[in-house]
Amino acid sequence: MLETRIMPCLLLMGDGLYKTVQFKKPGYVGDPINAIKIFNDKEVDELVFLDITATEKKKEPNFKLIEDIASECFMPLAYGGGISTLDQAKRIFEIGVEKISLNNAAIHNPKLIEDIAKIYGSQSVIVSIDYKKTLWGKVFVHGQRGKKSIGKTPEKFAKEMEQAGAGELLLTNIDSEGTWQGLDIATIKKVADTVDIPVIANGGAGSLQHLQDAVKQGGASAVTLGSMSVYQKQGLGVLINFPKRKDILEVLG
Repeated sequence: MLETRIMPCLLLMGDGLYKTVQFKKPGYVGDPINAIKIFNDKEVDELVFLDITATEKKKEPNFKLIEDIASECFMPLAYGGGISTLDQAKRIFEIGVEKISLNNAAIHNPKLIEDIAKIYGSQSVIVSIDYKKTLWGKVFVHGQRGKKSIGKTPEKFAKEMEQAGAGELLLTNIDSEGTWQGLDIATIKKVADTVDIPVIANGGAGSLQHLQDAVKQGGASAVTLGSMSVYQKQGLGVLINFPKRKDILEVLG
């Protein structure tokens, strides 16, 4: 495994894989099981699956699909979406998932982080932090798939989540998600400088240079690829994809 992890971040809606732009315009990109088989061959470091509609629709995690995904996946797996109770988390871990990602549950019930960490360890809990800028340039964390500000900066909320027991933070810039225009280095650095746990940079990667910027300038411990892992190139068609390991090693040094 690379010292700095580079991993696909795949979005689920129902039984399918989708890709969004700024958390909007979901476009179908294929079957998750077929994608996993390709990523197995490409020997990616980890896989992150996020169900982007489960919480909004007040649905439980799709345990059958998670089981199918876990049984096919040869690398460490993280899952998020619809998790609101300790029992749901336990069931997902029992399926074979190594990490769970909490988003709205972390905002509304941070004790759940502590409860899960006590049993499975902090390394098993990722808190997913979505944020965007206001018209006046201020940056705030948003819940409900980016619809509602919680009135806290990413670095303040990140520190609270670390104190609650999170082992990693998945930091997503809503404004750049799916745009291929690069990650928000300034906010990544603020959060990375504030906490002592790994920060996973997400939202906007469109080139290997963007990965280098997030790691070398922003201090990210890992970077996820969304569009770069499901499209040929910007503006071109669907193709389950991943940079060559030698190219990643070269750019990350």
